[in-house]
Amino acid sequence: MGKIVAYSGNQAIAEAMRQINPDVCAAYPITPQTELMQQFASFVADGLVDTELVTVESEHSAMSACVGASAAGGRVMTATSAQGMALMWEIMYCASGLRLPVIMTIVNRALNAPLNIHGDHSDSMGARDSGWIQIYSENAQEAYDNIIQAVRIGEEASVRLPVAVCYDGFIISHSIERMEILEDEEVKGFVGPYQNKFHPLLDVEHPVTYGPVDLQDYYTEHKRQQVEAMQNALPLILRVAEEYKKLSSRGDGYFETYRLEDAEIGMFILNSAAGTAKEVVDDLRAKGVKAGLLKLRIFRPFPYREIVDALKHLKVLAIMDRCESFGALGGPVFMEIRSALLGLEKPPLTFNYIYGLGGREPSLAEIHKAFARGKEVVATGKVEVLHDYLQVRE
Repeated sequence: MGKIVAYSGNQAIAEAMRQINPDVCAAYPITPQTELMQQFASFVADGLVDTELVTVESEHSAMSACVGASAAGGRVMTATSAQGMALMWEIMYCASGLRLPVIMTIVNRALNAPLNIHGDHSDSMGARDSGWIQIYSENAQEAYDNIIQAVRIGEEASVRLPVAVCYDGFIISHSIERMEILEDEEVKGFVGPYQNKFHPLLDVEHPVTYGPVDLQDYYTEHKRQQVEAMQNALPLILRVAEEYKKLSSRGDGYFETYRLEDAEIGMFILNSAAGTAKEVVDDLRAKGVKAGLLKLRIFRPFPYREIVDALKHLKVLAIMDRCESFGALGGPVFMEIRSALLGLEKPPLTFNYIYGLGGREPSLAEIHKAFARGKEVVATGKVEVLHDYLQVRE
């Protein structure tokens, strides 16, 4: 058993970063990530890590520094939120296209305008096709566990991709909870030494070029290699999760199912609101309603086969998005899941709720409302409105 502590989500990630002890960390503050980097900076100042902390003038520079340090042969980490991630946008594609396993925490926050510093998924969902592996976390414990596993996943020779670990701003980043952390030596042994033999830029005996012009001749092939790396990550994620579970007795693979096996009405959700939804599932079960839940952990690469297999027996599925996709059929998660289910001969009837924008936390009553609509769809056999808001003033 590890050490029991009371940490916020940001403290938990800072502690994990201390245990991982990256070679380089580029830091720029943005709410609600600031506390994380402030805590890690204190570890650097106190000599508790060997990390070179690079304080930069913007998030664009932070990711640029990460790309340079990773190309040079270092284990590299950083963190950001919202507008900061948006400012990184250009360089996020450089990190993935150059196959650099930068590990970044995204403390999910709404994007401006209007100005909002609270949590929704518009930042990370906006980068869902940037070539980064994306892992989502319900609470501080999962965030801590995920960031440690992310190092192993991103650095695997057959993958070599950057990884983003996401958790909800304020509701997780600043809320203190009871959690368990591993011993320092356990984390060190799990992540292992950094395998920096993959064409480091500073190996002057074997010179390489990073970021060359790549026009019609090989660009398509290099993009295809990124797709193959994502595919290679799928089985690796399960192997790493299983190994981590043996070490910690915690963890899931691609997702967690909750009372889903015999359910008729299901809900598909990410991150912190899953805890509220589980309470509602328990309440409905006590009343004889066959309700269940699937909480997604891995969004990229998207494990659609396993998701479909877990959901195929449902009659109705409410798909929850904490992010709007303006002008589209529904939110980004909805479109992915509905598309995957269309391969079934008789797929569950699906509908989409947008919820929790700008940190508006869903109540038990509102989650009950989503399941109640599922009961109506079961009764009528049709979905009248495909895409709607769970929380909006009339």
